[in-house]
Amino acid sequence: MKLQAMNRDIFNLLEYAAGGGRISPRDALRLLNEAPLTALGAAADTRCRQLHPDGYRTYHIDRNINYSNVCVAGCRFCAFWRGKNSPEAYVLSFEDLFRKIEETIALGGDQILLQGGLHPDLPLDWYEDLLRAIKERFPQINIHGFSPPEIEHFSQLSGLPIREVLIRLRRSGLGSLPGGGAEILVERIRSQLSPNKVSAEKWLEICRTWHELGGRSSATMMFGHVETLADRVEHLERIRELQDETGGFTAFIPWTFQPGDTPMREVPRVGAFDYLRTLAVARLFLDNFPNIQASWVTQGLRIGQLALRFGANDMGSLMIEENVVAAAGVRFRCTEAELRQAIRDAGFEPRRRNVFYELLEPEVTQATQNLIPAKS
Repeated sequence: MKLQAMNRDIFNLLEYAAGGGRISPRDALRLLNEAPLTALGAAADTRCRQLHPDGYRTYHIDRNINYSNVCVAGCRFCAFWRGKNSPEAYVLSFEDLFRKIEETIALGGDQILLQGGLHPDLPLDWYEDLLRAIKERFPQINIHGFSPPEIEHFSQLSGLPIREVLIRLRRSGLGSLPGGGAEILVERIRSQLSPNKVSAEKWLEICRTWHELGGRSSATMMFGHVETLADRVEHLERIRELQDETGGFTAFIPWTFQPGDTPMREVPRVGAFDYLRTLAVARLFLDNFPNIQASWVTQGLRIGQLALRFGANDMGSLMIEENVVAAAGVRFRCTEAELRQAIRDAGFEPRRRNVFYELLEPEVTQATQNLIPAKS
């Protein structure tokens, strides 16, 4: 991008952010509105290479296990949930969960992402028993489980404070907390999307409390529905402020809303241009987040690959199983070999990691050479 083709203020702002300077929310909004996509990507790539100069980009092998699809939240954007009396409602048995974990380990996985709906009848004891049973049988597996909306739901059902719920779950075997349920951390937006689910303040409080207990978690953003660009920036500002306070977030994971088969199916699907633009601004704005994850599961492997040149340093999970996005009609799949090759084709060395972004054995195992993710 030639300097004369770009507003000098935007050029200076991109140069400042690419060098690690902290930009304001107003700056971030201006970049979203005005910066040329190629220049924005180049700045985010420069910043990412400063933070991750070793020439590799990472990925993870885990499995999303949805222990139940029963939920009382009734979020407008979700095609996965069912009422408890629906003929399609389920709660997985412990044996079914064990079988899924055994398959995950056989395919080289070291973690499960354990999430479900907000079930109205399962007591906190059930979740504690589940965690203990998993850790007793599979001590090597990290349980990345129960997003903030679930934690608040457990608190309400049990009558216990958030801190006590988190302490009990951690003692039972919970290893890390996923950042799901954030959507957009702006109450005006949440009242339209998920009025029966955790508030923005409560979402942040739960993450803060988990971090204070020594836990680590991720932060997410689902965008491309009813929010404005200013709402996206406000979301980024709120998680940056909490990261300044606690340092407990391992990564930021933005993805686009998938409207198919949801009550919001009339909302136009956000494409790669908007996704990459938002991703790049996130990399420049979230100067205190070490890792930004690409969302190939919603965008496809090629756009996920391109995201590695727009500020992402991680391709996320191989996704042995994924049900929530698939329920909206999006079913991108790949093998480990294909994921590694996509990283190579983007100009980087692929390396496998765990949820804490610690590098693991990088070689492709025989078991995962021809991996096809399982159906739910």
